[in-house]
Amino acid sequence: MNILLIGSGGREHALAWAIANSPLLTRLFAAPGNAGIAEVATLVDLDVSDAAAVIAFCRARAIDLVVVGPEGPLVAGLVDALAAAGIKAFGPSRAAAQLEGSKGFTKDLCREAGIPTAAYGRFSDRDAALAYVRAQGAPIVVKADGLAAGKGVVVAMTLSEAEDAVRGLFRWQRFR
Repeated sequence: MNILLIGSGGREHALAWAIANSPLLTRLFAAPGNAGIAEVATLVDLDVSDAAAVIAFCRARAIDLVVVGPEGPLVAGLVDALAAAGIKAFGPSRAAAQLEGSKGFTKDLCREAGIPTAAYGRFSDRDAALAYVRAQGAPIVVKADGLAAGKGVVVAMTLSEAEDAVRGLFRWQRFR
């Protein structure tokens, strides 16, 4: 099998190592990959946010399976685009990837389905968010909604830390 691995993080490095050890593997490509992945795969310069470019690469290299690791391409629907092009892919659909792409979506879904989850609030107004944090007290988790590549969360042990985190997130949101 010819396999294309999408991603460059630690998760993808572990996937690359496991895939490289498969007796079914003919050739492993990775985009964009990293130095560790390069030890077991051929790195390719491919814009993984461009589904058409990924599909063209897969057709040109007779890729049998695409393994998509990072949340960005998953949330953007890369697996859906590959499936529509008749290319097998491992990863959640765009709809399923919403669970990873938006913690607010996931929390709302849990509430609707009666799945236990920690208390939360969703805010587009800084003052309302600050009022919620003050009412909840510390420790408290403050997180931006949306893709943050594993970042964008603060576990605030004090009210002051939580307030600073809220102010920082709203300042950051203005400049995105």
